[in-house]
Amino acid sequence: MGLFDMFKKKEAPAAPAAPANIEAEAGADVLCAPVAGRAVKMCDVPDPVFSGEVLGRGCAVWPEGDVVYAPVDGTVTVTMGHAVGIMSTSGVEVLVHVGVDTVNLQGKGFTGYVKQGDKVTAGQPVLKMDRSVISEAGYKDCVVLAVSNTADFASVDMAVEPETAVAAGAAVVKVTR
Repeated sequence: MGLFDMFKKKEAPAAPAAPANIEAEAGADVLCAPVAGRAVKMCDVPDPVFSGEVLGRGCAVWPEGDVVYAPVDGTVTVTMGHAVGIMSTSGVEVLVHVGVDTVNLQGKGFTGYVKQGDKVTAGQPVLKMDRSVISEAGYKDCVVLAVSNTADFASVDMAVEPETAVAAGAAVVKVTR
C-alpha cells in the first residue's frame, strides 16, 4: 500500500443479488399477489389510511415469506424502502406497501432490488423484508396492494375470496375499465 492509497475512494458495495423471478398470472387489468399468504379485503388492514381506501382500492396479503414481487409489468415510479410504486404498462398505478407504520423503520429491515425508472415484470423481486425486524419493532407486516388511480376505473375488486391462501404471483385484484 502506497502513501496515497489511503486517500483513494473505496468502491461502493455491490447491490445485493435479487432472488429469481416467479411465474405470475399477469394481465393488463390483473394485479398479482406480491407475496404468498392470506389475502384479505382492504377494510381488514389494521391502518385507517388503507382500510379507508384513501390511497386506493385493492387488497392486502398477510405474508408467509419475505420476498416481495412486482404485481404488474411496468415502470418503478418510487421506492421508499418499505414500499414501491409501479405504473403498469396498461396505466394502472400500483402501490405495494409492506407493513403498517413501517415508514418509522426508515428502511431498516428492508432490502430494495429496484430503483425509480426501472422496468419490471410481474413476478420480479422488488424488495425483501426482514419480518423479525418488523415484528420486534411492534409493527404488522401485511403487504398492501393498492390501485392509487382507482377513480380512473369503473371498479377495482378482489379476484379471490377474502381469507383465501394465495401463492405469490396469483391473480388477486381485477381492474374493470
